Amino acid sequence: MNLLKLSWKNIINKPLNLLLSMVLFGLGIGLINFLILLNHQMKSQFDKNLAGIDVVIGAKGSPLQMILCNMYHIDNPTGNISVKEAAPFLNHKHPLIETAIPLSLGDSHKGYRIVGTDHSILDLYGGNIETGKLWTDHFDVTIGKVVAEELGMKIGDRFQSNHGFQDVDGLLHEHEDGFVVVGILEPTGSVLDQLILTTTKSIWDVHGHDEEAADEHEGHDHAHGHNHDATGFNLVDHPDKEITSLLIKFRNRTNFQALSLPRNINENTDMQAASPPIEINRLYSMIGVGIDALRNIAIIIALVSAFSIFISLFSSLKDRQYELALMRVMGAGRNTLFLLILLEGIMLAIVGCIVGFLISHIGMEVLAHYAKASYRYSFTGWLFLKEELGILGVSVIIGIIAAIIPAISAYRTDIHETLAR
Repeated sequence: MNLLKLSWKNIINKPLNLLLSMVLFGLGIGLINFLILLNHQMKSQFDKNLAGIDVVIGAKGSPLQMILCNMYHIDNPTGNISVKEAAPFLNHKHPLIETAIPLSLGDSHKGYRIVGTDHSILDLYGGNIETGKLWTDHFDVTIGKVVAEELGMKIGDRFQSNHGFQDVDGLLHEHEDGFVVVGILEPTGSVLDQLILTTTKSIWDVHGHDEEAADEHEGHDHAHGHNHDATGFNLVDHPDKEITSLLIKFRNRTNFQALSLPRNINENTDMQAASPPIEINRLYSMIGVGIDALRNIAIIIALVSAFSIFISLFSSLKDRQYELALMRVMGAGRNTLFLLILLEGIMLAIVGCIVGFLISHIGMEVLAHYAKASYRYSFTGWLFLKEELGILGVSVIIGIIAAIIPAISAYRTDIHETLAR
């Protein structure tokens, strides 16, 4: 019988010790790996959705909330700003601003947000049409790939929008034929996949219909049909209307005037300007405190489990001294006994590590399910990172360290004294 089989038989001979070591070590490794998986996927999502945006301009309130709402679509708006206030930043001749993308939020369909905007939003995320066409007429929508797949929507489908971001009965807008799907975007792996895109005027018309239907529209044309060409629509021609925010990209990020623009907006207007990288770093720092605390707890659990492996191996030597002495009589050398105990420690660590990986990936998959239901973001528990090989290597080292003293004790086993007892 080779040493690997013998080591494994010795381990499973005491199932309670094996279970205790696996549970403790598995919890420690599982928690560490879970945090690595979570941190990696969160950072990937946040970084990808930064999309080169330098500043978000919106209503005063929490700057972090404004960033999460308008860039990541996982929070509520801080309010609206008037087109009159936003107009100077929409001027394509602005010396500091390369791109200004208007967003109008507030409605959704089955939990997916409807965004009133223009086609330039696609350039931020590298969005391209997969089937159909881009939204052009009012009440046309082009939907992200995730929306199409999750809701089973296709070209020509019609739907009514829901007020707010939750799918709640009684908050449905009654705007004649509703929206019509004219296009589906290719997957981008960004927030674009989970959005329903339409014209800004469509958002205005939905709410205008709700507010003014009783007044017979006050003589205004609300363009509820789908044959109104939106190509000539100009946002700045409607100064009294409101939008939610502007996504801004500078012409030159090193320009001093561009860098001071957010401060000037915050100090001299009724609007608020927030820098996405600054706010996301602030979010990382807030989350980081909790992640660091959990990581420290996980390390403590792993160390306790290593001590448990040590105790298990050391205490079992007393019961196995006669067995080890017989192995020596049968020709096994001191190095063989040393390696036998060392292999047991390594095996315990590897089994515990595998259990930990299972715990972390299953836990991540469970979290992914709730994250998708609550925030429409796609996480997965079946992503395997190269860092996991490092964790496995560290686990083996921990197993060796835990087994080294018992292995030395086995190496020093005295045949004559043991057999005489």
